[in-house]
Amino acid sequence: MAHYDYAGTSVFVAGGTSGINLGIADAFARAGAKVAVMSRSTERVDAAVRQLSRHGRKTLGHAGDVRDIDQVRAAMQVAHDAHGPFDVLVSGAAGNFLCPALDLSPNGFKVVIDIDLIGTFHVMRAGFDFARRPGASFINISAPQSVSPAPMQVHVCAAKAGLDQIMRVLALEWGEHGVRVNSIMPGPIEGTEGLSRLLTETERPQFESRVPMRRVGQKEDVANMALFLGSPLASYVTGALIPVDGGVSLLGGRNYAGTPAPTPRD
Repeated sequence: MAHYDYAGTSVFVAGGTSGINLGIADAFARAGAKVAVMSRSTERVDAAVRQLSRHGRKTLGHAGDVRDIDQVRAAMQVAHDAHGPFDVLVSGAAGNFLCPALDLSPNGFKVVIDIDLIGTFHVMRAGFDFARRPGASFINISAPQSVSPAPMQVHVCAAKAGLDQIMRVLALEWGEHGVRVNSIMPGPIEGTEGLSRLLTETERPQFESRVPMRRVGQKEDVANMALFLGSPLASYVTGALIPVDGGVSLLGGRNYAGTPAPTPRD
């Protein structure tokens, strides 16, 4: 893990109770930050707070759904009151499942758009009101589907592409306020639901052989990038979509997904 000193800073992680996002929250807590996490599940929030508190930092959590901006604001108000203005805000709530476009229901498409795209806007927009200005760093968690079309992922591709356009527009508009906005684009990361859904164990050896760095990533690979983007070392970095994927995004969508093309229909 990279070494950064976040003592005295306030970090808020939406979706920060599992997977990559919990790894990011854990990294900031270990680096000395006061961390707050939010997700829909009260049980996951409580478990995440117990884990993060082991580092001896001020940690809290709040249950809330990113699809409801009032719930997002409520969670952020609690964190702001306890920890002060946000120095780093991470938006990582996401939904995903494999489905050919011809089998995808309008509701299935909408669910992912609501969580990934509208939820991102809610977190960013609400977060601005609680951010330290100037000096805040906002970080979105994107995906290779943002730039590489992948079979059975039309909903995710649309949502993540929109998410990164939100990031770019906010970087343009909020730069004058001293708020930086960037996206991290993780590739296949060990121990995540995304990897287990998009790549079967039988497909994994062949897939790893195609990855330029010949391995899947670790959660700390993504966390290290978040630590960098939140630090003064990245004080002139904004509007960037940064891959943390071992070169996977260079391969194209079909190679990333590790899934067969949808069956042709009449």
